[in-house]
Amino acid sequence: AALSPFAATRRIGHPYQNRTPPKRKKPRTSFSRVQICELEKRFHRQKYLASAERATLAKALKMTDAQVKTWFQNRRTKWRRQTAEEREAERQQANRLMLHLQQEAFQKSLSQPLPQDPLCMHNSSLYALQNLQPWAEDNKVTSVSGVASVV
Repeated sequence: AALSPFAATRRIGHPYQNRTPPKRKKPRTSFSRVQICELEKRFHRQKYLASAERATLAKALKMTDAQVKTWFQNRRTKWRRQTAEEREAERQQANRLMLHLQQEAFQKSLSQPLPQDPLCMHNSSLYALQNLQPWAEDNKVTSVSGVASVV
């Protein structure tokens, strides 16, 4: 089998991999409890900081502007995830409650006869429709030549 002319020049790995040596990853910055407490208090009051506010807070906490900026970005991401999870939990709880209420209403409808509507009392077709409960166990629907009837 003949080799492709591109086979010899093909690189292995990412195309930018061999241009510059990789930079050393900066170690994770640890903040003191006091710094975190102050950042959290400020975040609770204000989700976004203007550059002047950020510089003032950074100076007060002996942090760099970039550290405060990054901390707020990360904290907003965490806040969005938490609120989305809370909203989802509330939605699921509301769905469970709605399902429970629907089941209760359905069970109640099976045990209680429907109130008679005066309009239905004088019209035989409406009277039959009002009393039809297809979910009731004693009603069996049969069909003869395409016309359904309740037995």
